[in-house]
Amino acid sequence: MSKLIAVDTPLAEITLRKYEKPDALKDRDLVRKLCLSIGLLQPGDSRDVIVDILYVILKAKEPLSSIDVEREVIDFRRINKLPLQGIASSNIRRQLLRLRDLFIVEKVKNVYRITENSALIETFNEKIEKYYLSSIVERVKEYVQEVDTRFLHKD
Repeated sequence: MSKLIAVDTPLAEITLRKYEKPDALKDRDLVRKLCLSIGLLQPGDSRDVIVDILYVILKAKEPLSSIDVEREVIDFRRINKLPLQGIASSNIRRQLLRLRDLFIVEKVKNVYRITENSALIETFNEKIEKYYLSSIVERVKEYVQEVDTRFLHKD
């Protein structure tokens, strides 16, 4: 007889990590640390094509289609002698979706660009910190409050 295990699927989640100051980092390393800092990349993960996807979108002067992103990423990885792993069209689209889910990139008429063509700090402040993070923190507070209500022993 097998037991049914319930899967707790979060409504939203975010991972934030603190690293050293970004002063002396080269461009790709800076984007990599940003991806690590906001949970798009895991520490020690060798599959880091998301770094190059974000990098080429940041460098682009015009919005890019997913095909353009794929081509630019492949060219960038070849020039920098990086392994050509994770460059399948399906993976590029999946990584673009992850960037969209965190409000960093938006899709407008089948092309991708940094959200509202604005500075990332504006997007982070308005969409991630004020909206996304605050709603998660508020829900966690509700759980903490409910646990206190049910389990706090007052002697």
